[in-house]
Amino acid sequence: MDVPLNALGRAQAKRGAKYLASLSPAQIWSSDLSRASATADYLSQLTGLEVQRDKDLRERYGGAWEGLSTDEIRQRYPENLANWDPVGGESVEAVADRTASALTRIADASQPGSLVVVVGHGASLTWGMSKLLGLGERVTGGMGNCCWSLLSRRGTGKWRLLEYNVGALPEPIELAELGDEA
Repeated sequence: MDVPLNALGRAQAKRGAKYLASLSPAQIWSSDLSRASATADYLSQLTGLEVQRDKDLRERYGGAWEGLSTDEIRQRYPENLANWDPVGGESVEAVADRTASALTRIADASQPGSLVVVVGHGASLTWGMSKLLGLGERVTGGMGNCCWSLLSRRGTGKWRLLEYNVGALPEPIELAELGDEA
């Protein structure tokens, strides 16, 4: 579902954007879903770069799971949850292929050695990166909110994972810090 950022997400996005802006990115790409777009927009405001949106960076479509809590999914679809296979949703392979293709297109359109920020969603980005790295199935843990990974591509086209699930948020954000936004 296209769920907007809440107050905590906005605070995390603002903090992450400050750090990423200090690295002088050359481009910003984002999923077209509202929470990723809003996160990318904070970085855009600090860098003056236009956010380029790509629907192939969207999170996995959850089919019958859309709008349900984990407990509701566990009650209604226990076998599907055990295999992480939502009824009527996208398969892991389809999401990995779609996201890996988007990441490759973005890299192909970028200057060698430039820093490109891609804002997306934990599962789709993790599965897409795993595909690029030749890992087959996802072998890493999930990515945290407003965390990032750093990939590079050698001249041979082979991808390397340099950093995974890194964040500029060494301490948790307390709701008191959010002030009027909470």
